Amino acid sequence: AYGVYVAPGTGYRNNHTTGIATGDQPEGMYAVLDGTHYNSGCCFDYGNAETTGNDDGNGTMEAIYFGDNKGWGYGTGTGPWVMADLENGLFSGVNRGYNANDPSVANRFQTAIVKGGPNQWAIRGGNAQAGSLSTYYSGVRPNVPGYNPMRKQGAIILGIGGDNSNGSAGTFYEGVMTSGYPSDATENAVQANIAAAGYSSAPTGTPGSLTPGSRISLRATTSCCTTGYLRHDDTDAQVVLSTLDSSSPAAAKSAATWTVRAGLSDTSCLSFESADAPGRFLRHRNFQLYLNADDGGGTFAQDATFCPTPGNSGQGSSFRSVNYPAKYLRHYAYTGYIASDGGSNSWDSATSWAADTSWLVQQPWS
Repeated sequence: AYGVYVAPGTGYRNNHTTGIATGDQPEGMYAVLDGTHYNSGCCFDYGNAETTGNDDGNGTMEAIYFGDNKGWGYGTGTGPWVMADLENGLFSGVNRGYNANDPSVANRFQTAIVKGGPNQWAIRGGNAQAGSLSTYYSGVRPNVPGYNPMRKQGAIILGIGGDNSNGSAGTFYEGVMTSGYPSDATENAVQANIAAAGYSSAPTGTPGSLTPGSRISLRATTSCCTTGYLRHDDTDAQVVLSTLDSSSPAAAKSAATWTVRAGLSDTSCLSFESADAPGRFLRHRNFQLYLNADDGGGTFAQDATFCPTPGNSGQGSSFRSVNYPAKYLRHYAYTGYIASDGGSNSWDSATSWAADTSWLVQQPWS
């Protein structure tokens, strides 16, 4: 599936809409979201917001929220939750704060629904890949002043709060906003269509190519190590070079398989997501390579983005760090680094640098 990837500091809004509910008029909205990409920043919203771009008070917006922010409201577990951003409050039900019926969700693709009318609103959700919707809340407006009646203004936002708060992270695949209060039956039919669409995180590119969506393995070209592959370690988050062959354990083969993604900080470059740990990417930290979960931040996005070039040794491909352009993916002493051709660090040694930074893009091990 392809979507709109929102990192902190970005978002979208349209203050000049037509046909969007205003005041206390009824409306409904659904979205399909990445259930693994979220944070606690304010606020990953999709829906109706202020046309001023300001916080205009309680009840001036009505939008789907997805994340694990507990500052205004939350449900059971540790999150993430589907909630409603009604301005000056993320609501998981009738109460400000905790509402027991709003569950933490753990779907790879999440259907999220919020709908509202005069002193009536609901939160619903489900697995976008299969199954039916659940109703997390359906009832009267929150028992806090300012939300009945609502004072919606009719802008559309995605990935930000009504006042342009932009600390959130998330991925949006599809969504619709309607005027009028949709019936549960209508939403159930929409969910059936979403499930039938076949959302999947399976690779879509040609295996063994650097096309986003493809799976690859990266083999070393240095004469010492031509059976060595770049993989994440079993015991920690480090990325290392390990010898693999057809008799290697399945877990080792999976750890040496990467899904190519468009670069998190520069889509003309690439990022490498672990095939057996979705949501975790190859990134450098203090110049060493690790496998870490995407935190949605700009620093992580840069640390996890590499630009392919012809191999520095004349063989294969090399991968230049987007934020340290003199440094390339390198194996040194069987550990992964980004390294320059000479420098103060041991892994910057000029000896065999060109070969150590050149990789053969191979068919994936798994």
